Amino acid sequence: MRRITALFAALVIALLMLPSATATAADGPAVQVSESEAGTGSSVVVTGTGWQPKVLLMMLICGRAEPSRGVIGGTNSCANADARAVTTDTTGHFSKSLPVVDPPVPCPCVVHVTSVTGASQAVADAVFKVAGHPVEPLPKQVGSGRLSVLTDPRLDGSSGVLTWFGAPPARTLAITVGNLGTAAVKDPVFEIGTAHGVFAPQWEEQQWRGTIQPGAKARVEVPVELASGAHGDYTVSLKYGGKVLVEQPWGVGRPWGVTLFWALAAIVVPAAVFRVGMAVVDRVRPRGPGGQQSAGRPGRASRKPELTLRMPRLGARADRDRPRPAPAASSALPWFTPDADPGTTTTITVTVTDPETDPEAGTGTGAGTDIGGAGAGAPRTDTTKTKGNT
Repeated sequence: MRRITALFAALVIALLMLPSATATAADGPAVQVSESEAGTGSSVVVTGTGWQPKVLLMMLICGRAEPSRGVIGGTNSCANADARAVTTDTTGHFSKSLPVVDPPVPCPCVVHVTSVTGASQAVADAVFKVAGHPVEPLPKQVGSGRLSVLTDPRLDGSSGVLTWFGAPPARTLAITVGNLGTAAVKDPVFEIGTAHGVFAPQWEEQQWRGTIQPGAKARVEVPVELASGAHGDYTVSLKYGGKVLVEQPWGVGRPWGVTLFWALAAIVVPAAVFRVGMAVVDRVRPRGPGGQQSAGRPGRASRKPELTLRMPRLGARADRDRPRPAPAASSALPWFTPDADPGTTTTITVTVTDPETDPEAGTGTGAGTDIGGAGAGAPRTDTTKTKGNT
C-alpha cells in the first residue's frame, strides 16, 4: 500500500512540474546563477536551459543593466577580460563556473550570456549583485529603437501538391535586422503586406518574439500567406514604425489542378446527365401488349404486329382490276401441275345428245361432242377416261 501511495505521489509531482518545464523551454533561452550575491575573487555557477544544441556561448558580468532593458552601453559595460566561453550539449543545456569581478560601470549588474555561433543570435540575463561594488540608478530611457535591414530578404518555403489544387500559397520572409537606436526593441510588431500587380498592398500585423538590444542584430522570420487559388506576380513588403523596410517580388504559379478538375467536370457531368436522362426515358416510355420486354435487348418493350388503317391511294381501282399473277407452283413438287400430281385420279364424263332429239345440238352450243369421229347417226355412248401413273 505504501508503494502504491509513493508512486502516486511521484506521478502527481511529475505532472505538476511538466507544464512549468514546458513553459520555460517555450519562452526561450534562460540562465540561472547559483548565488544571487558574491564578492570579487569568488565564483558562481551559471546554468542555462532552452538554448540551441551544440552552440558556443559567452558569459560576462555586466553593470548598468537589467533583464528588462538589457545592457545599457553594450559590451563596454561588461568585464570582457574575465569572460568565459561554454558550449551547450545536445539538449541545449550548459553549466559553467564564472569568476566574480567588478564591472567597469556601477551596478545594478547582471550575468549576461549571449550566443556566438548558431542560426540566430540569442541573449539571456540573470540578476546578480557584486558585493562591495557601487550601485547607481539606471538612466532614464531616452530615444527609441531603430531597426534597419542588414541583409537581402529571402522567401523560404515551397509549394506542395495541395497548392497545385488551389491551397493557399505560403512562404516565410526572412531578413536580418540591426538595432541602430539607443533603446532595446522588445517583441517588435511588423506589418506584412501583399500586393498583386498594380493594386495597393493589404497589410497584416505580425509580432516577432524577442529583444534586440542597441547595436545588436537579429534574424527575423515572418510568415506570409496568400488567398486560396492565388496566382500571378505578387510583391511582399515588410513595414516597421510606419517605414517600409523591404520589398520582395513573389511569382506564384497557376493552380493547374483546379483547371484540370473543371475540364474533367465539363466532360463527365454532361455525360452523366445524358445517361440518367436516357435511363429515365427508357423507364417511363410505354410498353408493348402485355408489358413484356424484348429478349434481345433488356429493358426494351417488344414490338408486335398490329392492325394498321391505311388511306386509299390514287389509282387503287386500276390496280384492283389488273389481273393478278398466277400463284407459283408447289414448292414441294414443282415439276407437276396441281391437277396432275402423282397418285391422283381424274374422271371425265362426256354426254352425247342426238341432234334429232335435241334441237340445240346442231348449233354447237350444247354440251354434246363428237367422239372418235362418229357421224350423226352413230350410236352415242358415255365414255369414262382414267389417268394415272403407269
